[in-house]
Amino acid sequence: MSSLLEIKDLRIRFQSKNRLQALLDGDSDPFIDAVCSASLKLNSGETLALVGESGAGKTTLGRAIIGLNQPQEGSIRFQGQELTRLPDRAFKAFRRNIAMMFQDPVGSLSPRLRVRSLITEPFKIHKIQVKDLEAEAERLLNLVGLPPSFATVYAHQLSGGQARRIGVARALALSPKLIIADEPTAGLDVSVQGEILNLMNRLQEETGVSFLIITHNLNVVRHISHRMAIMYLGRFVEYGLTDDIFAQPLHPYTLALLSANPSPDPDQPKSELQLEGEIPSLLKRPTGCEFHPRCPFVRPDCSRITPVTSSPRAGHSLACHYPLLKD
Repeated sequence: MSSLLEIKDLRIRFQSKNRLQALLDGDSDPFIDAVCSASLKLNSGETLALVGESGAGKTTLGRAIIGLNQPQEGSIRFQGQELTRLPDRAFKAFRRNIAMMFQDPVGSLSPRLRVRSLITEPFKIHKIQVKDLEAEAERLLNLVGLPPSFATVYAHQLSGGQARRIGVARALALSPKLIIADEPTAGLDVSVQGEILNLMNRLQEETGVSFLIITHNLNVVRHISHRMAIMYLGRFVEYGLTDDIFAQPLHPYTLALLSANPSPDPDQPKSELQLEGEIPSLLKRPTGCEFHPRCPFVRPDCSRITPVTSSPRAGHSLACHYPLLKD
């Protein structure tokens, strides 16, 4: 597989207080790191899942790829092209290759537009001439399994599953190389979730599009992703093939997430490992390994020394002093 997206040592910071408040508080660095030293690689025709609790930095990273968040450090390369230093005009042209599916399937669609206008709007935004918008709308509806009659429907008339299909059709309008899907099954019934995931798998086989899935739903990850990256406080703590991580998670945080996930097999033994406490505030990052206050396997040096990323097995990276390796 050829590389489509490469992110290296990415850092994204947000201002936590205004200059006056920082001056009054004697704070010389009034910023928080939402994403820290993040590196990943996504191949063409592949699905990669970003996984973690709320506040882990998943959406912040996804928005940086499409230019909605500006990194302070690091690199984002798409098909070999560096995106972080592209002028606005050049980035807008390049942006046609990347589409976004937002978390709220209905709320992300304008209530004033019919479906025909919603799914063909990307052509107008990017000023791309299309001979027959009616035919293009019908083609896109057919791609996502909806009849042509849906072209005249308004967003509020759609069910959650139908709205999500419209979001997929809109994302596919310009034939992008990459679709970033933020919680693609949020708010949907289990049966409808399966339909949407099967649709995404089919479209990937037919078009070769890559997906970057942002989710906390591990059943989604297992169903659709080739690889997964586990985020905690803006850092990747584990990264590798989905099958490998589900079979043998090496980071305690990953193990805790998998333990909390309902298993589709009722006869499979259930781990009792549970996370204690809440995810810490970005304003008060723990020292050493940032997961140590919640880690059930914590040792004294975990609170003092920041773990270095290692590769305990091929295609797998990990940031943990004491990985959960089996004898």
